[in-house]
Amino acid sequence: MGIVKNALMKVLPSSIVFKLYALKSMLTLRRCIYSFEGEDIVLNNLFENENEGFYIDIGANHPKKFSNTYLFYKKKWRGINVDAAPGSMSLFKLFRRRDINLEIPISNKVEELTYYMFDEPGINSFSKDLSLERAQKTNYKIIKQVKMKTSTLKDLLDKYLPQNTVIDFMTIDVEGYDFYVLQSNDWSCYRPRVIVIEQLADSANSIIHSEVYQFLKEQQYILLAKTGNSCIYGLATDLKLMKYLAI
Repeated sequence: MGIVKNALMKVLPSSIVFKLYALKSMLTLRRCIYSFEGEDIVLNNLFENENEGFYIDIGANHPKKFSNTYLFYKKKWRGINVDAAPGSMSLFKLFRRRDINLEIPISNKVEELTYYMFDEPGINSFSKDLSLERAQKTNYKIIKQVKMKTSTLKDLLDKYLPQNTVIDFMTIDVEGYDFYVLQSNDWSCYRPRVIVIEQLADSANSIIHSEVYQFLKEQQYILLAKTGNSCIYGLATDLKLMKYLAI
């Protein structure tokens, strides 16, 4: 027991001292977490012994706040950050200079869509139904609607992914358009080792019957973990990953 803790035990009840140290431990851990629900901690465990790597972040939103990738950037990894919001990459260019930072809307085909922008950029979406529901049921407001021409994930990776680069993990959080992003990839060419994707499912049963789960199962991915609203899938043919997980 440390000197400070010993001193506190002399003047405070032991239950209070232990609660203070529990709070200290929680705050220390929180400084190491940048993602919204601990996704980066799960990823860090999966890639614990890998000092370099490459990520793709679709729906990146902010270089640090609620980021699944910033912890890895701090570990000297590199990647591609993508967000549809106009001006979203200005902060990335300041704080994520080693990364490739792109303002490109992604869908399952090239088309013109309406982008619903809120007073909280983290919930901007191309989904009309989801956006209207949030505007009606929450305190968030739609402040602008912008017409945008989309690209596919395949076209983006064809153009911007450095040659011979392995995608260690890809994270997708595009508020209702996540499945379309999956559909827009060329899975014969681009197969991330791990995929983190938002799935607003309230039970294990609804997850395994979802279109995302079934689609990724066909691409030889297995469900590894769930953190709040995100599901984490791993490539079943990745022997290194499966050995680590003892699967």
